[in-house]
Amino acid sequence: MITNLDLESIEVESTAKRPKNLWSIAIDPLTMSEAVSRIRFWITRSEPICRFVVTPNVDHVVQLYRKPELQTIYNNASLTLADGWPLVTMSRFYGKALPERVAGSDLLPALCEDFHRLGSPLRLYLVGGRPGVPERAASNIRLRWPTVSVVGCSSPPFGFEHDTFFNRHLCEQINAARADVLVLGLGSPKQELWLNQNRDLLTAPVALAIGGTIDFLAGEQRRAPRWMQSINLEWLHRLATNPRRLAKRYALDAIYFPWICAVEKFRSRNVNLSEVNSPASIERGSGLG
Repeated sequence: MITNLDLESIEVESTAKRPKNLWSIAIDPLTMSEAVSRIRFWITRSEPICRFVVTPNVDHVVQLYRKPELQTIYNNASLTLADGWPLVTMSRFYGKALPERVAGSDLLPALCEDFHRLGSPLRLYLVGGRPGVPERAASNIRLRWPTVSVVGCSSPPFGFEHDTFFNRHLCEQINAARADVLVLGLGSPKQELWLNQNRDLLTAPVALAIGGTIDFLAGEQRRAPRWMQSINLEWLHRLATNPRRLAKRYALDAIYFPWICAVEKFRSRNVNLSEVNSPASIERGSGLG
């Protein structure tokens, strides 16, 4: 059972660390355990608002610079966690150190493990993946964490985000299921855009925008071995197992991200780089224009 003292300590912790302004967004400098504690605190408070969590990685940062309109959406998030060792490494270079990588694919399992350890119930609603995938993920979650229940699953059709009636009905289903956490595995930036547009319709205390996590929990995709994760080579495993989808993305990220980091470094010195920071200029500097 979570006591009032536990809640008070979590609230103190949640206000103690201020976000770091990096790559035009505010990133919360939290460890995995601190992120889980903050999310648990929100769930336990059961306020009639939906707080959404995003986990930007290198590809997300590149998208933020190529499509600046996404920056507002990421800054509307209640919690922004760095998913990617390059972000953590570069944050130290800027003197704004982030403590560790908090991967979206690890966040939900860590949250489930936390509630299971406490013996507290946790209600999830899974949205994303091909038909049948969230149901398999739900089955695996129940086997692994008996105190965690999946109260609903949905595999939305292609283009559903543009269907106002469908989205309203989906939000009503999630609310009727009384989910504590909405888990969105729609890919970025679709999941962040959808949450930003529909959060006012949701009553779930927390929504997690965590990409392929549903696929991982379903066994549809496999994570890299722990030893590869420990030496920051998970990206190589993902590329090797899904080259058609990831090769072009990783190549673009390898070109854009160093340029973006240079822009960030100049910005930290209060140099006016309004023109250099434009998406068109980034493309010229990368040789892609």
